Amino acid sequence: MAYYLRMHADSCRAHAHADGHDHPRGLRGAIKEITETLAPHSHDAADSVDDVLESSTAGIRAVKLSLLVLGLTAVAQIVVVITSGSVALAADTIHNFSDALTAVPLGIAFALGTKTATRRYTYGLGRAEDLAGLFVVAMITMSAIIAGYEAILRLTNPEPIEHIGWVAVAGLIGFIGNEWVALYRIRVGRRIGSAALVADGLHARTDGLTSLAVVLAAGGVALGFPLADPIIGLVITVAILAVLRTAVRDVFRRLLDGVDPAMVDAAEQALAAQPGVRAVRSVRMRWIGHRLHADAELDVDPTLNLAQAHRIAHEAEHELTHAVPKLTTALIHAYPAHHDLAVQRESA
Repeated sequence: MAYYLRMHADSCRAHAHADGHDHPRGLRGAIKEITETLAPHSHDAADSVDDVLESSTAGIRAVKLSLLVLGLTAVAQIVVVITSGSVALAADTIHNFSDALTAVPLGIAFALGTKTATRRYTYGLGRAEDLAGLFVVAMITMSAIIAGYEAILRLTNPEPIEHIGWVAVAGLIGFIGNEWVALYRIRVGRRIGSAALVADGLHARTDGLTSLAVVLAAGGVALGFPLADPIIGLVITVAILAVLRTAVRDVFRRLLDGVDPAMVDAAEQALAAQPGVRAVRSVRMRWIGHRLHADAELDVDPTLNLAQAHRIAHEAEHELTHAVPKLTTALIHAYPAHHDLAVQRESA
């Protein structure tokens, strides 16, 4: 008979003492206890929830701060527009402002991710981030299409650029603001494990590249090379497509439950190294928003009773959450070793 043991972060506090969980004693135990005090880590329900809330709060903070920076960038560009009277600059400023609003659905997704699971949404609403990621990918695609169209249009029907100095100033402002936001979103997104926030950072980078193209084109026109505008526009379009490829890869991997194989390797090694575990049958992982969930099947000594098998699974889950970053829940099944062989002999 297999021991089907659901072990997850929400149950660790309830079983930490009831299952007779032993900790190292003596000098080794003292050192470990001091280390855990200096670098605390917990796997009980409250701390798991707090960890998810903290990462979601960091995501929301990143969205708010980046919106503020992009808003100030847009205001600065508007000042340039009013000063120069350039209609083209006004259109570009409106485009940048509308693109900044793509952070709104992402902020909503982070807020939904903090909601507790229900009987209908038993894993919570963390995967709303994936839907927001799709929206961001669509906006990057639109940016690439618009940039390419405008470049080809300017190449076939050249138009003079007015207020070259002001155009360069506005482009420089747009580049600095968008690139700062891109770096910030990507850094926070990678830290908390949010592919959607990273994709939104890449989206800000496409806007920054567009603004940089404006600066370079203005310089080329000022030097007497009017075709610099459409040519640089085409180059930027190619760069946006490269950014789009990265965003599509990351977002769709999440949608298809893709994870880094190194995480699976780390999980298998951590589980196999646990006392009492004879073999690791399988390990599966999936992202739920920006947190990881794992399912594992272990072979244990068939002579163990249920309580002993439970303890081994508990220890394995405890170590698994240490070995794999951002892993908050795990479902572990413990089977008696050679169970399949025994069943075959009985049936024969």
